[in-house]
Amino acid sequence: MKVLLVHNSYQQPGGEDQVFRSEGALLEEYGHEVLRYTDHNRRLEELNPLESAAATLWNRGSYRQVAALIQRERPDILHAHNTFPLISPAVYYAAQAAGVPVVQTLHNYRFLCPQSDFLRDGSVCEDCLGKTAPWPGVLHACYRGSRVASGGVAAMLTLHRLLGTYARRVDAYIALTEFGRRKFIEGGLPAEKLHVKPNFVHPDPGTGQGRGGFALYVGRLSPAKGIGTMLSAWEKMGDSVPLRIAGDGPLDSVVASRTERLRNVEWLGRRSRAEVLALMRDAAILVFPSEWYEGCPLVIGEAFASGLPVVASDLGAMATIIEDGRTGLHFRPRDADDLADKIGWVFSHPEEVRAMRGRARAEFEAKYTAERNYAQLMKIYRQAERGVSRP
Repeated sequence: MKVLLVHNSYQQPGGEDQVFRSEGALLEEYGHEVLRYTDHNRRLEELNPLESAAATLWNRGSYRQVAALIQRERPDILHAHNTFPLISPAVYYAAQAAGVPVVQTLHNYRFLCPQSDFLRDGSVCEDCLGKTAPWPGVLHACYRGSRVASGGVAAMLTLHRLLGTYARRVDAYIALTEFGRRKFIEGGLPAEKLHVKPNFVHPDPGTGQGRGGFALYVGRLSPAKGIGTMLSAWEKMGDSVPLRIAGDGPLDSVVASRTERLRNVEWLGRRSRAEVLALMRDAAILVFPSEWYEGCPLVIGEAFASGLPVVASDLGAMATIIEDGRTGLHFRPRDADDLADKIGWVFSHPEEVRAMRGRARAEFEAKYTAERNYAQLMKIYRQAERGVSRP
């Protein structure tokens, strides 16, 4: 099978970029020929606002280039990871005109929310969910803090909903979790085209023993990740439990300031993947205090692969990825007291946590291996090839 992967990369590298690279490498590992069509948000600097808006709605250049690539290479599938903002939904039409099935992975909630994360002013917001024209996102300037920019995203979503692009020009969608699938159905995508396939971890990092005796946070230091709640929980616990924080981001200065006052909290800064996996194998628990719905965080899959249970917000995808009492614990979102209680329980129940480690690893082997992911992907490709939306 020959697969054309399509991806618009962000200025801030994210999990989508890693998944795009990993999925291409996985397909090649299994003997498939992989073509790649990419663009990058840095090119926005070359365009004026009108050109950017026009490209977001319908990028004629992307259409022509992908149409020519399809004509020359004859791929069996076009698999898009992200088309926003520069590639645009025009590539779906280029594929369909050539009879090539289209698969779209839904890494975030952009199809339902101009901001893509159902988050506004630090709280979960679903005001645009189910609306043909997501006007609340424009009113609140959700995208880049600009009503003009938000209007461009809203125009794209409205236009392509009215054209039936999302319902008829994509043959299969990949949601990363069952929670995500339900949200996209609620937002109007066809249920019969929505398949659940999580992200995967490859190569297998192997399990650890958790003998380091510390809690671990890995990820971006931003308000939506619940950093403030986590640090408040550690302030309440005093010096009873060590915490190591691996990552950087816009809250660097806040984390630096607060960790100076917490003797048992160490900020490690950004670390390589190999260093992160070594920390995971040694940690007692992973803390995941995110305050938005999340997609399917790779860090949770990596934790499970390492045999590391997760204490996470009982919110959105986290509530379904982590099974409370089996592969980790849930705490009430934004509740530092509840998080502190759950961390205290972990460090006072070593036998129960040891059993959780085994179940976390079993969860990885059942759902997040490369082999399992490849089988799921091939099943979705075969269903897309049936031509649900062929003219």
